[in-house]
Amino acid sequence: MSVRVATFNAENLFARYRFRSNFSPSADDGFSINNLAFSIHDEDSKKITAKAIKETNADVVCLQEVENVGVLDRFNSRYLGGFGYKHRLVVDGHDPRHIDVAVLSRFPIEHIKTHRHERNDANTTWKFSRDCLEIDLDINGKTLSLFVNHLKSMMGGRDATHARRKEQADRIAEIIDDWYKDADYEANYIVVGDLNDYPTDGTALKSLLEHPGLVNVVNRLPTDEQWTHYWAGGNKYSQLDYLLLSKSLAASNTGAPTIMRKGLPHRAERYTGERLDDIGENYPKASDHAAVYMDIELD
Repeated sequence: MSVRVATFNAENLFARYRFRSNFSPSADDGFSINNLAFSIHDEDSKKITAKAIKETNADVVCLQEVENVGVLDRFNSRYLGGFGYKHRLVVDGHDPRHIDVAVLSRFPIEHIKTHRHERNDANTTWKFSRDCLEIDLDINGKTLSLFVNHLKSMMGGRDATHARRKEQADRIAEIIDDWYKDADYEANYIVVGDLNDYPTDGTALKSLLEHPGLVNVVNRLPTDEQWTHYWAGGNKYSQLDYLLLSKSLAASNTGAPTIMRKGLPHRAERYTGERLDDIGENYPKASDHAAVYMDIELD
């Protein structure tokens, strides 16, 4: 039984409101939507984002930066018709920008668990601003468990944000231990998402990248082909997006994932391959992230 799993930071998959000219949304408490008119935000980019998702043709797409389930449903019906994503899920987190993790799936979702309620160790804020969303999928009678994440960004500096990102990564590692350690990590599960750090010295992701039950399969690609994100501010190409397969899945799936960069803007000059129609130098684009996907045979 094979299933194609993808992760993709869709970079602001919003459907915002068009505010009255005399209305300040930043000053409102969020309960005045009856006074606002709904509109699709940034339709050009949405079309290209949809093309990028179609290009992966994944059975399950784990998304980051989705505003809410209404947006995901409308995006799916308007731009992804015919691709079979009958099962869709978003659980609202606590991010002030309202960017949440989400799932599009051709297979039924049979169980979910959210960690949005957890507090950080100092009890000063939420552990996961964007959740560690647990999802069990029924893949024709076999269960595949996904742990969908979008960790603390490096905005403000990698060192300055290290501690919170490390605390989140450590908690994910603990969750994996709670579920699978007693079974020696022999199960169908994947930790997936935008983990917002590099797999290099000083990483906040050590507890995941060195975990005995997880394998970073992007490492199977040549070193100069492992980048998934382009940051124009530092002209930097790096891996931020991960598929961390269980020990048993990694052992039985020895191939490498595909990093689909066709939706990147032309300013990401290291990528010289084909791009999706209508991509611009800076805008419009699918995202500054590439989608990462892999065909996985379940144990």
